Amino acid sequence: MMKFFRLLIACLLLPTLAQANAIRLKDLVEFDGVRGNDLVGYGLVVGLNGTGDGLRNSPFTEEIMSNILERLGVNVTGEQFRPKNVAAVIVTATLPPFARVGGTVDVTVSAIGDSKSLLGGTLVMTPLNAADGQIYAVAQGTILAGGAVAEGDGATVTQGVPTSGGIPAGARVEREIDFDLSSLSTMRLALREPDFTTAERIERAVNDEFGRGVALMRDSGTVEIDITRTNTRSTAHAVGRMENLRVEPQRKARVVVDQRSGTIVMGSDVRISRVAVAQGNLTLRIEEAPLVSQPSPFTDGETVVVPRTVAAIDEEEGIQLAEVRETTSLSEVVAGLNALGVSPRDMIDILKSLKAAGALHAEFVVR
Repeated sequence: MMKFFRLLIACLLLPTLAQANAIRLKDLVEFDGVRGNDLVGYGLVVGLNGTGDGLRNSPFTEEIMSNILERLGVNVTGEQFRPKNVAAVIVTATLPPFARVGGTVDVTVSAIGDSKSLLGGTLVMTPLNAADGQIYAVAQGTILAGGAVAEGDGATVTQGVPTSGGIPAGARVEREIDFDLSSLSTMRLALREPDFTTAERIERAVNDEFGRGVALMRDSGTVEIDITRTNTRSTAHAVGRMENLRVEPQRKARVVVDQRSGTIVMGSDVRISRVAVAQGNLTLRIEEAPLVSQPSPFTDGETVVVPRTVAAIDEEEGIQLAEVRETTSLSEVVAGLNALGVSPRDMIDILKSLKAAGALHAEFVVR
């Protein structure tokens, strides 16, 4: 009887375990036509506490300031003014899909002159253009800078990036993107990580959801949906039914290393064949100790600097020839590499050599 209950519990838990690594379809693909649009503008930040552009070094700041004042009815022709509380900036934003007139979007403000900080500044009304040259939004508001700077006569301390900041909901949409989703009879799903197995699983999941063949895998990165065969009220209703379907993606075995920080990231499918590894450390040491030869007093000699360099290469004791056994899981890979007892930077060199030797069965990505 106890065995029967155990078998029943295992059968009930099996679907849950199968869905453990499943990902929502909306997190795996991009829907055709449902995309944002980049916006950019050139504006002026005012109200800075003496940390603005030096107008002698940034003449374009004075030019845009003159244009703004003239639009406001202030005649500044021939005037010489050099305030330190203004800065020229580039304003960027992303217009989300289906944004409507009157909606707001976040903007990022970045100095392009020699301004030291945008902290406490206010962005003056700035039009934001898309790639077609049309104005789609207008930005204005108080900047939230992401850093701070403090300076004295003998030292300066900077934390973060004070020359860049953001304005939450700082731009108002003034024009909509001309796109009608309901006019689509077919829609393509573009995989963010192209893979034939994942695309085939998406096709199967969508067809199972609608009970008919509405999805067709075109290639490793595209699945085409026939909207007319879904028998839904609109394209939006069809997308709403598809985007929460769960699919288990098939990932490539990949090792990503960052040489600057010494970071190593491995995927769960990384495997290593049986191999022997030996590693040694070389240290290059160069010391400059120039000698100064001075002539005797009251002579016609000259002072001469004689270079003196001491160069040496020290070979530290590295690891002896060690065996890394063939692995079948990520934990075994980690255990085998940790057994070598080397630093992360030395581990990167070892991984490069393993890949060159054909023992590392994964894509090797260096950043």
